[in-house]
Amino acid sequence: MPLLAADNLSLERGGRQLFRDLSFKVFPGQLVQIEGANGAGKTSLIRILAGLSRYGYEGRVSRSGAMLYLGHHSAVKALLTPRENLAWHVSGEADFSDRDIEHALARVGLYGYEDVPSHALSAGQHRRVNLARLYLSQSPLWILDEPYTAIDVTGVGELETLFAQHARAGGAVLLTSHQAMAVDYPVSRLDLTAGIAS
Repeated sequence: MPLLAADNLSLERGGRQLFRDLSFKVFPGQLVQIEGANGAGKTSLIRILAGLSRYGYEGRVSRSGAMLYLGHHSAVKALLTPRENLAWHVSGEADFSDRDIEHALARVGLYGYEDVPSHALSAGQHRRVNLARLYLSQSPLWILDEPYTAIDVTGVGELETLFAQHARAGGAVLLTSHQAMAVDYPVSRLDLTAGIAS
């Protein structure tokens, strides 16, 4: 049974057709990368798939099970610390301990920054606070918009290892990115420029 299914999705914005009659499914164990030039509709599509689109579109999206969505912009509150931000974000999933929170922040390179006000952190560190949610997520489906933004090469490699681990455990990852994934795991690709899935 697919974790996500898109049936005949079409979206027009500003008089321009971004995509038409787009259909695909995401199954447990899959990594799916949405590709396309700037303006091809990658973020618009991923927001439709996550149920967050502000625009009218045609077609249908169905999801099975819980989903974690991380958008292109970091959802970090400047007055809170990384510890407080992460604890707030994951509070609806489970009862995580302080040690769980600290471990997740350490995994994304924020050891020692747990209690620094977030307004004192860099854009890349804000991004890492957001990405730390992945290390605590119990959702089988991850929908991620440009997760590599402001992340260095080492961080990208660690994320791709995490994606592969999540897929091997029966989860699925659907993401947008301008760069090719160098993960040791099969990656399905959805090319919005060409309108094809492979």
